[in-house]
Amino acid sequence: MYRLAVLLSTLLLLSAPIAAQQGAKDGEWRFYGGGPGTTKYSPLDQINEENVAELEIVWRWKSDNFGPRPDNNWQATPVMADGVLYTTAGMRRNAVAIDAETGETLWMFRFDEGLRGDRAPRRNNRGLAYWTDGTEERILMISLGYQLIALDAKTGHLIEDFGEGGFIDLTLGLDRDVVEPGRIGSSSPAIVINDVVVMGSALQGGGAPDSKNNVPGYIRGFDVRTGEKLWTFRTIPRPGEFGNETWENNSWEYTGNVGAWAPLSGDEELGYVYIPVEMPTGDYFGGHRHGDNLFADSVLCLDVKTGKRVWHYQAVHHDIWDYDFGSPPILADVTVDGRARKIVAQPSKQGYLYVFDRVTGEPIWPIEERAVQQSGVPGEKTAPTQPFPTKPAPFEMQGSMDENLFDLTPELQAEALEIARKYKQGPLFTPPIVRDAGGKLATIVVPNSQGAANWEGGALDPETGIAYIASTNRESLTGLSRSEPDRSDMDYLGGRPGRARRVPGAPRVRFGRTNNGPQGLPLLKPPWGRITAIDLNTGDHVWMKPNGNAPDFIKNHPALKGIDLSGVGNPDQATLMVTKTLLFGGVGGGMFNAGPYGGSPMFRVMNKATGELIHEMELPAGTTGIPMTYMVNGRQYIVVAVGSPEHSAELVALAVP
Repeated sequence: MYRLAVLLSTLLLLSAPIAAQQGAKDGEWRFYGGGPGTTKYSPLDQINEENVAELEIVWRWKSDNFGPRPDNNWQATPVMADGVLYTTAGMRRNAVAIDAETGETLWMFRFDEGLRGDRAPRRNNRGLAYWTDGTEERILMISLGYQLIALDAKTGHLIEDFGEGGFIDLTLGLDRDVVEPGRIGSSSPAIVINDVVVMGSALQGGGAPDSKNNVPGYIRGFDVRTGEKLWTFRTIPRPGEFGNETWENNSWEYTGNVGAWAPLSGDEELGYVYIPVEMPTGDYFGGHRHGDNLFADSVLCLDVKTGKRVWHYQAVHHDIWDYDFGSPPILADVTVDGRARKIVAQPSKQGYLYVFDRVTGEPIWPIEERAVQQSGVPGEKTAPTQPFPTKPAPFEMQGSMDENLFDLTPELQAEALEIARKYKQGPLFTPPIVRDAGGKLATIVVPNSQGAANWEGGALDPETGIAYIASTNRESLTGLSRSEPDRSDMDYLGGRPGRARRVPGAPRVRFGRTNNGPQGLPLLKPPWGRITAIDLNTGDHVWMKPNGNAPDFIKNHPALKGIDLSGVGNPDQATLMVTKTLLFGGVGGGMFNAGPYGGSPMFRVMNKATGELIHEMELPAGTTGIPMTYMVNGRQYIVVAVGSPEHSAELVALAVP
């Protein structure tokens, strides 16, 4: 019987989900998302429903002195190994090591790149990568000026035999003769899968590019020990490569972007890495890049050793809405219709969760190509159809219709309807219009370009297969204008060919600063922020709850006096982490930590099964990074980055007494 028990135990271990999809293990947090599958899950349970109300701040690590000015939108999530936290900090993106028990700074690596760093297109950063072979430990960071740097995790010293003295210039090998400083950089950490460092890129904002020409954001893999470049995957394929025909009129030659600015995920057992790919240059006009534009707006699965494409799925053909993938794919092992499936779930700005077999790329539930409205902008040629998942149901409002407008009082609803009459409304994928086309100022796009889901993404409980997705409900007004009357149709959108800008004279959307609705309130009805629990075994919603509370300017608005605002939520994506016992989340991820919304300093703890609020506590400022958790000397800690315009960024460590 003893031998039988041992055999059964061994078989159970072998049949359990692989470690990559179990999240963080051994009380540590070695990847941005806990584990390579980016579940943001830890099996730790010392902090539980019985004692979570006792959570208190046990140390604070401040970034005030890291850089020429304080960083108040620090989106970093530290990694933790062997009792040490590693992260980036400050406007110069320094690497730091911090004692995980006390918050003491252990070492700092600072690298001044001069003009190259000063012109970085993205100063926000989300952390760095950790690697060990059991003997040696390394930190891999991407600098402001887009260089890959390898550091000794114990000392912070450069690994001299990695690349060129510890550095790799990532601006080389991008099929452009010259890459000017400030054209390409990074806003997310690399990921190390099976000793290969894989990274994407972040480029200049695509809302108003100065040219149709830009740098392509290729995906590349490097040997973690030597820095040797192992492969390059061209996200804008060249002649002879799969997908090149989707870039009509040789537009592949000059179009840029199509990088991966969000964090990546990987499966160490399969040897695959999963890439959330962004859109091409520019965001709202594609008259200079006709075609579907592979591999833009795709979930891309690559073999980590060779960089060869295993499979891909393009969720938006010829994107003109800025609906790129902005959050890491989530890997899980579930059971669908009685069959064990290895899946990857990709949250999207459109409000869909796209779910695929992560081995084959087959959609777990059907995704239908449906006809969509076509653009009337001269020179534009939109795709006749777009993909629509049949399951799971959308987790956020889609499209601008009268029934989606502000409705908390009849008077305000009437005002919202009157405002909307000035603009073009329609379902998801309604295209932008030319200013004053048909007497309309612009298109009301819902969700807006910041999305339903953005970089905050979601978390997953591998024990239940339930994903928790954070989202917001906001609109943008998108219209185009001709730069000069005598220019060709391709010269819409600004002062130079291919340039995009918002409609002159139309209300300008500054996310978190202005509102387009009645009396300065939102144009759309609430909830303006929510969390949705989705069972990935069935594709069904388990629960949907408003995230946080109404901002002060809404609570104190005289037109809403006496109105129940308990279910309106906060228009900022929650930063979520899940443990064996609870779901944790900050109200916001930094998108609206300014202006009338002001961010919220509340850190919330929810029941995973129901979404009910169990506890909330006030932090020094609003959360700007994803929470993470670990165990040191028998004590569980939760660490999260916080900050606001009035409060310099810092890490806050929480624990129970």
